[in-house]
Amino acid sequence: MPRLKRSDAEQRVADTAGPEFLEALARGLRVIEAFGHDRRDLTLADAARLVDLPRASVRRTLSTLVQLGYAQSDGRRFRLTPRILSLASSYLLSDPLTDILRPALEHLSETVNEACSCAVRDGDKVVMIAHASPNRLIALSAQIGLRLPAVSSSLGRVLLAALDDRALDAFLARIKPEKLTSATIIDKAKLRAAVARTRADGYALADQEVETGFRSIAVPLRRSDGTVVAALNIGVHSERGSPDMMRTVFLPKLRATADALQRQLIA
Repeated sequence: MPRLKRSDAEQRVADTAGPEFLEALARGLRVIEAFGHDRRDLTLADAARLVDLPRASVRRTLSTLVQLGYAQSDGRRFRLTPRILSLASSYLLSDPLTDILRPALEHLSETVNEACSCAVRDGDKVVMIAHASPNRLIALSAQIGLRLPAVSSSLGRVLLAALDDRALDAFLARIKPEKLTSATIIDKAKLRAAVARTRADGYALADQEVETGFRSIAVPLRRSDGTVVAALNIGVHSERGSPDMMRTVFLPKLRATADALQRQLIA
């Protein structure tokens, strides 16, 4: 059978990967990552376009996911099944950080009566690894595994503030900020200033930059040696908390939670 021509994206990875790199696995993971909260189901053509892979390759990948129970199809469109969560649970069960985070976030959420999350950076995004919320829906539908733009979210700016200037400049040079709402900052000079302000203040407040009607405030979570390992935030509907209220009421409680967790995170 003739070898499928590599896409440009595949070729770039292959050029830097070692002999142990498994292309079939990489393709499968990229197809899984193509699904998201705004792309719950995809046609074969949609998936191939999003991951920049040949349709034949994507078709075999999707068929394999269906046969293994990780996806389902009506014959035209594909969507992931709940079984895909077992892949994420392997990480959550193996990471001691999440065991420490859960009770702390639940207590914080009960105290402020708002949603609280913890995230780590993964490339250009931040990924939620723990979440707690009161019995009330929140606009962002925050959940474990949710990915947000690092440069636009309070969680992301806290994590970017931990980078040195050279690493931050390199990050900003390669990203293409997306205008998610009318309040989203996409000018790179202004974004750099926002991260610098976060670094100086020790917290970040994102006011409706990721989703209209939703604002959040975040602080870094450090190990005992001071290394930033994650970020914690409190998110609210805009009518429930003004920026000043979030700074005066929520920020002290958020910092107290981060300080308590730091004492448990031995370097």
